[in-house]
Amino acid sequence: MIARLKGLVEAVEEDGAILDVGGVGYRVYCSTRTLSRLPPAGGAAALDIETHVREDHIHLYGFAERAERDWFRALTTVQGVGARVALAILSVLTPDQLAQAVAAQDKAAVARANGVGPKLAQRIVAELKDKAGGIALGPAATGAATTPSDGAAAAGGDAADAAAAEDAVSALVNLGYSRSDAFSAVARGARGLDGAKDAAALIRAGLKELSQ
Repeated sequence: MIARLKGLVEAVEEDGAILDVGGVGYRVYCSTRTLSRLPPAGGAAALDIETHVREDHIHLYGFAERAERDWFRALTTVQGVGARVALAILSVLTPDQLAQAVAAQDKAAVARANGVGPKLAQRIVAELKDKAGGIALGPAATGAATTPSDGAAAAGGDAADAAAAEDAVSALVNLGYSRSDAFSAVARGARGLDGAKDAAALIRAGLKELSQ
């Protein structure tokens, strides 16, 4: 099973690249984000690889960072999400942004990807919320998806502050911010508050974060 390839970029195509490894050209399917990070033809590159073996083909999927590969694996466990749809999601959301969308249950963010409708987006954020803790997350999302509720996560993991955080996130969404942005702002603002974190304080802290 191929887990990593290191070689020279022979060509970059619309949905992947050909990587020359010791004279053997491997076709690797990638997200547009990974493709954008590859050097021009002739440049050296290394990709983490997920190998899919089927009766009629063997496909290689390449990732510039391990967190993207781990999210690809998680996404393809969701019914209705194949490899191509998973790459489409990872083309519009970074691993950190996807982690934030899952933690905030922001189906609208996931639905931005081609081939993902509202129902599938809802299934993705719902099913991955409990699995995200084992994924290699970026610093913006570490720990967020493993807490018991969106509000508790935004408030810093304290269940007593969960309701206030939920109200604060909802208030910011009503002001026109996306749920992921509101969730992230409240989470960051909560870390700077001492003592009780009531909704009004969290809203002010969240707005301050969003204004920066």
